[in-house]
Amino acid sequence: MIVELRKLLLTGFMTLSLMLSWSSANAVVLKIATLSPEGAAWMVRMREAANEIKQRTNGRVEFKFYSGGVMGSDESVLRKIKIGQLHGGAVTGGSLLGIYPDLSVYSLPFIFRSLEEADAVRKELDPVLIQGLADKGFVTFGLAEGGFAYFMSNSKLQTTDDLKHQKIWLVTGDRISEAVFESASIAPIPLPLSDVMTGLQTGLINTVMTSPLGAISLQWHSRVKYLTDTPVAYFFGMLTVDKKVFDKIDAVDQAVIREVMADAFAGINAQNRLDNQAAREALKKQGIEFVSISPEMLENWRQATSNATQKLVAEHLVNPDLYKKVEDILTAYRAGK
Repeated sequence: MIVELRKLLLTGFMTLSLMLSWSSANAVVLKIATLSPEGAAWMVRMREAANEIKQRTNGRVEFKFYSGGVMGSDESVLRKIKIGQLHGGAVTGGSLLGIYPDLSVYSLPFIFRSLEEADAVRKELDPVLIQGLADKGFVTFGLAEGGFAYFMSNSKLQTTDDLKHQKIWLVTGDRISEAVFESASIAPIPLPLSDVMTGLQTGLINTVMTSPLGAISLQWHSRVKYLTDTPVAYFFGMLTVDKKVFDKIDAVDQAVIREVMADAFAGINAQNRLDNQAAREALKKQGIEFVSISPEMLENWRQATSNATQKLVAEHLVNPDLYKKVEDILTAYRAGK
């Protein structure tokens, strides 16, 4: 009896060892690149999620992260995904506009007046955009708020004329924002995100549009003196994975990835809001002067950008149906408020 029990235990142990060995040898390793540096909240939370996924799939799915921009700009990462060198990237929404232009609907200048308005719109439209991106070949697990972007410069920017005399950075490929700037006779300077610091150091640009958290994380705050305290655009990011690669993963493991990463990005979304609030205070303590603009000038800016946006909608550079949905949600929210 004891001999038979030992044989059963030995057989079970060998079977388990073979299963684990097979699982490790046949693991799907998703190669993900990002500009986010090690130690940043995004990286910490994504690595935690990756470890949970590896554990819950018994090693069948692993993530290999290339952080800190070692794979280049977001645009470089997307090119490497296309040729199969990478499988995905944690990138900004703006970098994906060439693949799925409808993402621009959240980042139109002055479309949101508060974070609560952004929340109201996102509650209804996030699923629509996530599905739209999937239709374009990318699986994502939720949008993470980057926060409101503000003009930060070495000059006080309080009027349209002030803006016209600045060398304003614009992320490469953002045709929507470029068109809005041009409607106000402002010529921005397109650069990839990875080249902005060099641009500030050399004087190629002297004004950026970024969130407080982004300014500190990327050290841009060390090259500017003023923040115009009016939110211009809403930034967000996401983890995207090539759908062709994702579809090859077993359905059960796909469900685990979706569950864990969705939870991770919901956490990143919430934490970024808190971190942006803390970053505003940190910028003030480090000597950045917060500059106000008059209500009249703010209304002028809103009207000018609204006119430009309407033109883009008419030309179908901005999805008319999505834009109307945003307007309808905001109208209802403001009326209720």
